[in-house]
Amino acid sequence: MLRPTYPIETERLLLRPFSEGDLEGLYAYQSLSEVARFLYWEPRNLDESRSFLQQKMSASTVEKEGDWLVLAVVWRESGALAGEVNLQWRSREHRQGEIGYILNPAFHGRGIATEAAAVVLRLGFEGLGLHRMVGRLDGRNAASARVLERLGMRREAHLLQNEIVKGEWTDEVVYAMLEHEWAARAAKGAGR
Repeated sequence: MLRPTYPIETERLLLRPFSEGDLEGLYAYQSLSEVARFLYWEPRNLDESRSFLQQKMSASTVEKEGDWLVLAVVWRESGALAGEVNLQWRSREHRQGEIGYILNPAFHGRGIATEAAAVVLRLGFEGLGLHRMVGRLDGRNAASARVLERLGMRREAHLLQNEIVKGEWTDEVVYAMLEHEWAARAAKGAGR
């Protein structure tokens, strides 16, 4: 089980569970076509964002295989909601997890996704004791691939036209990191 102590602080960010007050910030990025472009969903209206906010608010602990931890990423300087990071416990038996992140484009280009996702890797490896963590993305999403590479994850697979997303065949790229690789990076200070 993983029940972090909140907020989790980094140099520039606070990571915490979502709350009712995050609706405006959540809708600000969920409503954008450029955010939804490489995701399974279309831009969301306010009511849809409100519904998804309720789901996110209930995802602050990981108790069993299949659970998601979903954390609001807050820019400490302004208190603004910059986006979210996610951790899914994929397999208890095989000690597998998956990370994800979505950022408001207003916060792109500052290393925020990398800084927040590093926390999620640490929670997965050190908090849940996972052996392997993956990040999956649309093959066209070069910016997301760069985040995973900066985290030290290795590109393991490029699946050609493996899914139909929004009516078109898309590629999926899979990045991964093993527990011992995380430990080596953390020992050098790159994972903190």
